[in-house]
Amino acid sequence: MGRRANAAGRTMPVGHAPGPGRYPGSPRGRGTNRVARTYNVVTYGCQMNVHDSERISGLLEQAGYERAPAGDDTPDIVVFNTCAVRENADNRLYGNLGRLRPVKDKHPGMQIAVGGCLAQKDRGDIVRKAPWVDVVFGTHNIGALPVLLERARHNAAAEVEILESLDVFPSTLPTRRESTYAGWVSISVGCNNTCTFCIVPALRGKEKDRRPGDILSEVRALVDEGVLEVTLLGQNVNSYGVEFGDRYAFGKLLRACGDIDGLERVRFTSPHPKDFTDDVIAAMAETPNVCHSLHMPLQSGSDDVLRAMRRSYRSERYLGIIEKVRAAMPDAAITTDIIVGFPGETEADFQRTLDVVREARFSSAFTFQYSKRPGTPAATMDDQLPKQVVQERYERLVACVEEITWAENKRLVGETVEVLVAVGEGRKDERTGRMSGRARDGRLVHFATETADGESLAGQIRPGDIVNTTITYAAPHHLNADGAPVAHRRTRAGDAAEAGRSPRTPGVLLGLPTIGAPPVVAAPAAGCATH
Repeated sequence: MGRRANAAGRTMPVGHAPGPGRYPGSPRGRGTNRVARTYNVVTYGCQMNVHDSERISGLLEQAGYERAPAGDDTPDIVVFNTCAVRENADNRLYGNLGRLRPVKDKHPGMQIAVGGCLAQKDRGDIVRKAPWVDVVFGTHNIGALPVLLERARHNAAAEVEILESLDVFPSTLPTRRESTYAGWVSISVGCNNTCTFCIVPALRGKEKDRRPGDILSEVRALVDEGVLEVTLLGQNVNSYGVEFGDRYAFGKLLRACGDIDGLERVRFTSPHPKDFTDDVIAAMAETPNVCHSLHMPLQSGSDDVLRAMRRSYRSERYLGIIEKVRAAMPDAAITTDIIVGFPGETEADFQRTLDVVREARFSSAFTFQYSKRPGTPAATMDDQLPKQVVQERYERLVACVEEITWAENKRLVGETVEVLVAVGEGRKDERTGRMSGRARDGRLVHFATETADGESLAGQIRPGDIVNTTITYAAPHHLNADGAPVAHRRTRAGDAAEAGRSPRTPGVLLGLPTIGAPPVVAAPAAGCATH
């Protein structure tokens, strides 16, 4: 595989050139009545990736593409935005690429792009393993995607561009928001921690913080579009401010969000216990629109395992934070992440994790079996545990967590909660006649849509509206409210959902082409075009 320099002088591997006629142009582009090319984005991974996919959609639409209709299996462009945290992410990507190959063979002009963390990690290996991929781009150059797609089309060769550091903060890019009522807002990207199991710092880079004014401007822009809830995003939100030397910057940011008229809910994810300070707890408790929900990754309850993970806190410190949060906000719902089977974990270590889970009384937990990731220190550690040991501990952990979350949820039976009505949260809603949404503490609530007189409110309650309803039943992972809603408030977000409008936040686009209905461009006779 060769290498050539792009316009900025960076080098990148060039994939195998396709056979003749690979890019003859989509049938949608032939003739005089051309229409815009269509796209679909497939997302794996965390909230960061979900938000990055909104930016990818915004970029493509500003460049003239249109989202493919639901059920269209042959869009002109398919973009995979990948995760590299767990091994099954690799398997899912390459499996889906394999299934897409015959589809592409039957639809000349179709393009496939792979971006995100796995692309940053695997780089040119992606086009070596799947030579029918057209574009590979990394976590630092999302904004280059439209240019890379056009270059691949023009040169009839795969384009692979991976930058080693961030050129432009991604929030300057145009964004097609997926929700009318809730929006992600990045406050930082990258991470300065060195957890031995985590590959994210190697793929996302060192922490880069946005200025508070830029963040608040984006939040206000979303609220102006009708959004009621924002989630502040960062690999480690409570280290926010490290770049400009203000260790209290995150607490100040939460309080500033409280001054924005029309913003009803503020959430954030994820903090790190080592950086969690009392001023953030005070800001959460004293700012009315900051939700009393906290996602605080534990990873392990064993101090020995935490030390091996290079997590610079211990279980006593962790439980002390939980105690302070509950003292300030007795109604706080606390969720967490836990890894089972880290190299060298003993049965005693695992039992300590169970002890901390029982003491912390989490409302929910994301539980994971340790996944060896090449490039991380943990991958080369001794005492990698047998799969059957990890599986057995994992099953015991899940049973323990569910026992606690069920008990915590049962405490809410009889309570009236405020629910922000959502889309896609209740998979059985159509069959059960319910709708679903999230309470202020983040719990999932399925609620009835009939009044006491049997009148259906399903046509009146829209995604983005607010419903107050009384909990009648609790399960480990959700709550049901089977009585008539106590109150229903129509909102601007609900109006937008009813009208089919998605919020779009503009960004700075420098040097990206307007694509629209592209002309059919013949491939060069030989070699690569000069850029």
